[in-house]
Amino acid sequence: MSLGKGRTTAYALTELALNRAEASKKDFNAFSVIDWDRALKAAAESDRRYAAGRPRQLEGLPVAVKDLIDTRGIETRYGSMAYMDHVPDVDADVVQALVDKGAIIVGKTTTHEFAWGVTTSSVAFGDTLNPLDRRLIPGGSSGGAAAAIAAGVVAAGLGTDTGGSVRIPAALCGVAGFKPTLGALSTRGIFPLAPTLDHPGVLGQSVDDIMVLAEAFDIAIPESDAWLSARLGVMASLPPVPPSPAVSTAFDHAITQLREIFACEHVDPASLFDGVYDAFASIVLTEASIEHFRRNDEARIAERYSLETQQRLGLAKEMVIRDYAAAQQTRHRLIRRLQATMSTVDYLVLPTCPCLAPPLDASSIAIAGWSGTVRQALMSYTAPFNLAGFPAISIPLHSASGTLPAAMQIVARPGDDGALLKIALEMERMLRTVSSPV
Repeated sequence: MSLGKGRTTAYALTELALNRAEASKKDFNAFSVIDWDRALKAAAESDRRYAAGRPRQLEGLPVAVKDLIDTRGIETRYGSMAYMDHVPDVDADVVQALVDKGAIIVGKTTTHEFAWGVTTSSVAFGDTLNPLDRRLIPGGSSGGAAAAIAAGVVAAGLGTDTGGSVRIPAALCGVAGFKPTLGALSTRGIFPLAPTLDHPGVLGQSVDDIMVLAEAFDIAIPESDAWLSARLGVMASLPPVPPSPAVSTAFDHAITQLREIFACEHVDPASLFDGVYDAFASIVLTEASIEHFRRNDEARIAERYSLETQQRLGLAKEMVIRDYAAAQQTRHRLIRRLQATMSTVDYLVLPTCPCLAPPLDASSIAIAGWSGTVRQALMSYTAPFNLAGFPAISIPLHSASGTLPAAMQIVARPGDDGALLKIALEMERMLRTVSSPV
């Protein structure tokens, strides 16, 4: 960042981000709220700190925060009409950590209502569009953050990830998205979707940008070159959803390049993920319904919630405790299987999503004989690692022809968040210099 070297000012940098945020709100519907007054006051304070020679770690860095995450004094709707004009009294822990280190919140990025969806569409507030192609979805539920970062509004921002909500939009918008180990970052002050699956996450234009915020969260990045000896377990697909030809080609090309540096071995996913998506869906439905019925009565839900969310809550009424118990047992089995698999490899690599960004009006996707909902397709490769709580990051696989990017997901053992970021940074650099031929 050039702030410390005096080549620009925090005020100028923040004003630029605010103007770009306004443009992205108009062009892509990436922001729900833009906070000019607070942001510029904070920027002026940052400039005073630089002048006095006492800048903090993130002094003057503009960032965006997903509308699911509480921000003191800034309207936080959780993507829902039910929370219009809701202004939190305190920051979420993850926001407080950044603000205390000098980061400047320029605004709140759009989310699917209560983060319960992968398209960041909204009947009440309008759909968020993919800045790479406005006919396509940006992914979700952190779609506004990914769109804003892809459009150059900010270098990094905060999202949440319950089943892929950071990694999916990062993949579809061609940016990087990181979900740390379950419990590594506090969820206090974040509207819960499914508390045993919810992860705060970080999106960035590159892994470098993610690392800046990660270090502010005290995630230690190793300085050694131990990543060079890493063993990679390669999964080209996760049944039953096959990758599209574009994703398959981009991923295979990336693995060819990585084999020049890393020891790679095939990991058979055939039985590794049996029953996992259904278990994930059952847990989300159960835990989300408990949260919503606890917070709001049925009259308010019927009046202020979207029809989509109301329908899901209707389905939740049919759930019984044995279904939730069975889903949790599937979760335990998945964790044991992943631990066994990763006893012989250091990282798993696989596509982030099996397809490129779908059209805005798509309700289903067909890939090589498989068909299903957009939700199931996009989450099928990401949700297992929320269920298991393993850290994961998505990095883009750009093509030489300039077509939409695919993305690669890298998964580490729980607690290895810093090492995951380090190897993701090195992989991103390698793959950026060798574009996919697609």
